[in-house]
Amino acid sequence: MLDASPDVREQIAMLPTARTTETRYVPIDGIALTDAELDHTLGIELLREGRALHLYATASVLGTLERDSRILPVTRAFACVDVTVLEANGIPAALRYRDGTPSGLSLEAVEVAGDPPRFASSNDPGHTVGLLVHDGTTGGTCAVVPGAAALDKALGGRLAGADVALLDGTFFTDDEPQRFGLGDRTAAQMGHAPISGKAGTLGRFGGLPCRHKVYTHINNTNPILVEDSPERRTVELAGVVVGADGMTFQI
Repeated sequence: MLDASPDVREQIAMLPTARTTETRYVPIDGIALTDAELDHTLGIELLREGRALHLYATASVLGTLERDSRILPVTRAFACVDVTVLEANGIPAALRYRDGTPSGLSLEAVEVAGDPPRFASSNDPGHTVGLLVHDGTTGGTCAVVPGAAALDKALGGRLAGADVALLDGTFFTDDEPQRFGLGDRTAAQMGHAPISGKAGTLGRFGGLPCRHKVYTHINNTNPILVEDSPERRTVELAGVVVGADGMTFQI
């Protein structure tokens, strides 16, 4: 599972997993994190009933979970928590099932532009990353970048090699958070490059050769969620899909 949001229980309930009589069954073999933000990590505590969790994250993210949000110490009071430290822009790590057997997948962390969480006590490299999941059998790759302050040339190059690319689509315009009273910072200042505008991601994202290009992590103020909106049509005409619950892709 990539990131663990506060609605993780509802997400798990949607999975077509086999029924089991195992007490407090949690059908998650591992959790990979893109950052330490609360909306990406609070679900870790909700999965504590699984008794054993394995996290994949950078040292920076793990440090914030340990000393600042305290999510790791709290979860360890209920479950065994093992970790695999990911090196941003380093060698991919093998993903394993809970019994230790290989899954055939590997995970690569790619550092992206952004800021650490407000509550983080440090600004160490690797606080915000994108994740590339590689399938060793098919050769396919899925890229997941739910938070990025910019889609620069380097990140665009990494996304271009993916069969499926899910990119930060939080806000459509840079001033959207201010216009809706969400704070005094712009989208980019919050660590989310807007879709539109000169610094927007749509132009570069739409031009990538990925088989599937999807905006994800969409805020409820974003007009692309309205199916007949001009903003939605602009995105779709660029060859990008607006993400929705239940979407599946085979690579």
